[in-house]
This record gives sequence, structure tokens and C-alpha cells, in this order.
Amino acid sequence: MRTFLAFIRKEFRHVMRDRRSLFVIIGMPVTMLLLYGFALSNEVKNSKIAILDLSKDDVTAQLIERLDASRYFTVAEYINTPEQADALFRQGKARAAVVFQEGFQKHLQQTNSASVQIIADAADTNTGNTVAFYIANVFREYQNELLEQQKMPYRIQIETQMAYNPQLKSAFNFVPGVMVLVLILLCAMLTAVAIVREKELGTMELILVSPARPWMMILAKAFPFLLIGMINVGVILTLSYTVMGLPMRGNLLLLLAECGLFVLLALSLGLLISTRTNSQQIALFISLVGLMLPSLVFSGFMFPLENMPKPMQVISHIIPTRYFFIILKNIMIKGLGWSYVWKETLIMAGITLFFLGMAVRSFKVRL
Repeated sequence: MRTFLAFIRKEFRHVMRDRRSLFVIIGMPVTMLLLYGFALSNEVKNSKIAILDLSKDDVTAQLIERLDASRYFTVAEYINTPEQADALFRQGKARAAVVFQEGFQKHLQQTNSASVQIIADAADTNTGNTVAFYIANVFREYQNELLEQQKMPYRIQIETQMAYNPQLKSAFNFVPGVMVLVLILLCAMLTAVAIVREKELGTMELILVSPARPWMMILAKAFPFLLIGMINVGVILTLSYTVMGLPMRGNLLLLLAECGLFVLLALSLGLLISTRTNSQQIALFISLVGLMLPSLVFSGFMFPLENMPKPMQVISHIIPTRYFFIILKNIMIKGLGWSYVWKETLIMAGITLFFLGMAVRSFKVRL
């Protein structure tokens, strides 16, 4: 029994000494709990909406106040024409627009019926549909209150319009999201093992005695995988258009250029991982497991970013998949040009240069 207890104490000491494993054992459940508890939610909260009030009466003022007071919405803009709602959708400043007909209160009192139009940005299918449903529920609750107070049957007619995706096809949101995940994981994984493999095979010595500089070696490692990544981009876009029925409304050359930049970003991240690790197993684990969850959660693909607590929204700004997902939706689905994606492009370019610089700096010219 003493021998058994001695072995138990020895194993505990080994576990306590291995701080990396201890961090994974303790940190992983905490991280998963926080992410799944706060970030992963299909509920839509704090969605920015625009208001077009052609009536400007007491009833519309009450309804607007109810929308703004709800935890689901924030009235971000007051517009004068329906065309301004489309401009807000293009700029990402609103999820939906509510249009009250002229003489809303007058129609409700005289004819017992008034109409309101909900225009939702359905480029993100699930979120657009949910936002429109929540707005309609606010009007239905108000209508039910009127029915309880008055004998006459008041009715608010709700017309819903889905911009960019009238049929609410799930592929409009699913395909860009999968494209983001495939490219970040595949390209990072390819280059993550590039330098580590040379170390394990013992061929790094031959490379180091060559006259090439570190940045030449690193770029040479990335170039073949850049070509492979762009071939994958072509395959994905072709299947998306022919099989999934996803439209290509924007400039194809701009889209390919943005995809090339993101592939280069993923390759540079993989090279940084490769220079910082000493085994292929660790490099693969970091590039596959370590990148999948942040890319999935913080890109806005599965769950709206505005649902998350403020600290997680801040973290999402350093996740490159967030910017590429925005670019894909703006170009492919909304048909927007360079003027709407230049900010995200510059951020991705800066992240790429940072990763490449760190990879060159981390590259050891001596074993």
C-alpha cells in the first residue's frame, strides 16, 4: 500500500511540474465554459436598427420607444427614405429598418388598421430572420394591448422584406463561413509543419549553411502553399456558384485578391507556429485545435458578435477571420466594391506583415 501511495505522490508531482499540461487541464474547461456560456447564443441582442417614421405621431413614438427600450434593439439611425436603409446595410451600421406608413395613428383610429414595413439585412440569414421576428413581436404585443383596451378590433399589418436574400437561403451565410474556416485551418496547418519537419528529419543543418537569408527561406516555404491555397479558393468559389447557388455579385478580381491576402495571412501564421515549435505534433495541435474555436466563435459566422459581452467583442477585433468573413459577405452577397472593404483589407495586411515579421525574427539560424 505504501508503494502504491508513493507512486501516486510521484505522479502528482509530475503533473504539478508540467505547467503547460496543468494550464490545459484547468484552463480549457474554464475557457470552454465562458465561450459556450456567453458567446455561443442564437439569441439576437443589441441589434442596431433604423427608423423611417413618415407619420411622426404619438403611436409611432410609443412603438419606437418600445423598440429602443428592448434589450434586443438599439435605434441607431433615423432615416428619410428607404434607400438610406440600404446604404446603412452596406456600411454595416444597421441590421434592419422599420418603416411606418404616413398617417399611422390616423389609419389605426379611423380604419382600425395600419401598416408597418420591416426591412432586414438577410446577408446573414439567421440573424436577419431573427431580428425581423423580434421586431414583429413588439408590434404584436402592442396590438394585443389595444385589443384588450378597446372593443374595436385594431390590426397592425406587418410586411417583411429580406434584403440581399429574399428566399432566406442558408448557403448565403454557410458558404462564406465554411470558406473562412477551411482556408485558415488548411493553410496554417500546411506551413505549421514546414520548418518543424526539417528539424525532425535533420535536414535543417543543410539549409542553414546555405547563403540564403532567413526571410528568403521563410518565403520559399510559403510560396508553394500559396499556390495550393489559391487552387482551393478557385475550387470553393466554383462549387459555391454552381452547386450551392451562391451569387457572385461583386468584382471577381477583387474577391480573388482578398482571398489571396487571407491565404497569405494564414500561411504566415502557420510559419510563425512552425518557428516557435519543435515537433510536428505540437504544431498540428496548435494550428488545428488552437485556431478552430477562436475562428468559429469570433468570426461572426455562427453567432452574432453583438450578442457577446464587451470583453469578447474586444477580443474579436484581433481575430483575422472576423475581417475576412465581412469582406466575403460584402463582395459576394452584397456586391460591394473596394470602398466598403478597404478598412478590413488594411487590417488583414497589417496582421500578415506582423506574423511574417515575427516568423522571421523567431527563425533560429543556429540549432
